[in-house]
Amino acid sequence: MSWGFLRDLLSGVNKYSIGIGRIWVAVVFIFRLLVYIVAAENIWKYEHDEFECNIKQPGCENVCFDHFFPVSHISLWALQLIMVSTPSLLVVFHVAYREKREKHHNQKLYKSPGEIDGGLLCTYLISLTLKMGLEIVFLVLFYKLYNGFKVPRLVKCDIRPCPNTVDCFISKPTEKMIFLYFLVATSCLCIVLNLSELSYLIFKYSIKCYLKRYIKKCQGSKSDCHKSGIIVSKRQKSADGACAINRAQPPSLSARSQSHFPFRKCLVYSVFNGMA
Repeated sequence: MSWGFLRDLLSGVNKYSIGIGRIWVAVVFIFRLLVYIVAAENIWKYEHDEFECNIKQPGCENVCFDHFFPVSHISLWALQLIMVSTPSLLVVFHVAYREKREKHHNQKLYKSPGEIDGGLLCTYLISLTLKMGLEIVFLVLFYKLYNGFKVPRLVKCDIRPCPNTVDCFISKPTEKMIFLYFLVATSCLCIVLNLSELSYLIFKYSIKCYLKRYIKKCQGSKSDCHKSGIIVSKRQKSADGACAINRAQPPSLSARSQSHFPFRKCLVYSVFNGMA
């Protein structure tokens, strides 16, 4: 099998990933893909031919092998690698869509087509969620198909056409178990990396949105305070002008009469006393 397309895909996604995403790409490429190509594929290459039972009943070995290994470990591992790497295509397609859109409008629509923001951020988060979900699904599938993460040395089979319970032996069980544990460990590591990257991006952009709202709120408060200050100063000026006008105007007739009223009263009182 040629794995060149998967290598090119991982290399393309690496350009748009953050630090944790680049670590994930390195883990998938070095500790999973290369280990699969160099070592694991050869270990499981002749597993059916090397599966032996202590009876030569025609069809018994085939039936027992199919019962205990419904899907080959190596085939399931290859399918897992392909499925886990596929969601990264969403990011590549989204970046290609942005570049095509800029080319169609013949103008700069984004700061950088590969910058993770806006719609591309949603696509990136969806791809992380899918990758993490697929890793978990395949781990559960491994556990259910093989009754745990182990490779037994001896299995007992009593399925027809076997005439009775027969003992069947698996080749290289210790070596296969070591690679199976390695597979489980790298899958768990990838899940942790995907979860860390997902949490980091959500936290980062939540803080960014909060700061934007806070800055807008502060700017709005400053503008309101400035407007209210202008209104107060205008009212103060109008009040000062009104006081100056009142001081400049002469007293009214009623005010004059009220100010001379005590003098007139005293004059009338003195006249009447003199007449008396």
